[in-house]
Amino acid sequence: MGGRILVVDDEPVVVKSCERTLAPEGYTVDTASNGREAIGKLGKDSFDLVITDLKMPDMDGIELIRWIRNSKPGTGVVVITGYPSQESIKEALGLRILDYLPKPFSPNLLIEVTQKAMEFQKAGEVSVAPPPEEYSEEMVKQLNDIVQKYRKKPGSLIPVLQEAQELIGYLPPPVQRHIAKGLRISVSEVHGVVSFYSFFTMKPKGKHNVRVCLGTACYVKGAEEIVKKLSEHLSIDVGGITEDKRFSLETVRCLGACGLAPVVVVDKDTHGSVAAISVNEVLKAYE
Repeated sequence: MGGRILVVDDEPVVVKSCERTLAPEGYTVDTASNGREAIGKLGKDSFDLVITDLKMPDMDGIELIRWIRNSKPGTGVVVITGYPSQESIKEALGLRILDYLPKPFSPNLLIEVTQKAMEFQKAGEVSVAPPPEEYSEEMVKQLNDIVQKYRKKPGSLIPVLQEAQELIGYLPPPVQRHIAKGLRISVSEVHGVVSFYSFFTMKPKGKHNVRVCLGTACYVKGAEEIVKKLSEHLSIDVGGITEDKRFSLETVRCLGACGLAPVVVVDKDTHGSVAAISVNEVLKAYE
């Protein structure tokens, strides 16, 4: 896909890791070690996406994001954070971030989040996008009814998204734009919430949705190898769906079952302590 990315973090290992991972994917990557250096580079060049840490000395990430929103409103922002508080994430979402990366993050997660953010940035350049085939006129009417039901209620976005996903099956950009317009909020705010919560998806799912946790506890116990084995067995990449639409595969950042790491969830069934060599056995019950 390509695009220009600025990575901002005071930890050299994080900056170098992002650079090494994203450059081979076709992105042009520049780096900064703090917010003030980042502002200097943003003032001189245009970037499609800024990936920034929240906690940095001198100028924190929130202050940098505020500057971007005021001076470079068309630039997308993805947040890197170790232990986010509800307040910091809420503030970041209010500043229309596109997504976030929890430390430590895997190369696969970095690529996935970056790709999603860049896709959204590119989609924003198009005034009208064709709706997905599943998004019929009848569904538009039902979606309007959902929005109308919650429009005047506080905290309406998440219940609207939940019912919209139950209706359509997923939340592609045309649906997000429709919801944003109906609730009179920004599309970036809708996208930020969809990206933040793992139970929302922007891609169609198969009859059986397979989720692999890539949180710290699962990652150190071989979750990436599990993803690789599942991808090979199903002949799809992460985010894909099998030709018969029976299975879809995705990764998530946390499933709240760290004591069972590594964890694989199929539909609503949680499988703990999964070994890479036994993933085929896990799927047999659903074939």
